[in-house]
Amino acid sequence: MALGPKVGAKARPFTVATIGREARNLQSVVGKKGATLVFVRSADWCPFWKLQLKSLNEIADDLDAMGWPVTPISCDSPEVLDTLTKANSITYSLMSDPGSKAIDAFGLRNEAMNGKARFEGIPHPIILFSAKDGTVKAKLYEATYQKRPTGEVVVQKARTLK
Repeated sequence: MALGPKVGAKARPFTVATIGREARNLQSVVGKKGATLVFVRSADWCPFWKLQLKSLNEIADDLDAMGWPVTPISCDSPEVLDTLTKANSITYSLMSDPGSKAIDAFGLRNEAMNGKARFEGIPHPIILFSAKDGTVKAKLYEATYQKRPTGEVVVQKARTLK
């Protein structure tokens, strides 16, 4: 199953919010080469994301040094993300996507979960490497939401990108 935009396609513009509710777009989160956009189900209740969160924390500095800073995007509120950041000593910025507008811009909303309030607006979990101009350079995801690309796989992929 193919998820999200095709590699080589330009992503649609998006706006997300920091924990402090400051608006961010792609240009405000990119590094020298682009951004590592990590779409996550929920920082509040998804145990698989909570494991991935720690894995990303271990590689965030490496990705930043390579020019691909980590930017997780969740439909969770800034308050939920703030709690999770503090509880896990997260070194990168988690972004809130209220209303799932960025998730929809990338075509990642998990429609199978609609109608269930707790799950409304969640994306399929995926990692997109987006160049500064919004071109999708690569994407990583697994066939099932219970699995996530390891930190080692994410770093290896970033090393291959120009």
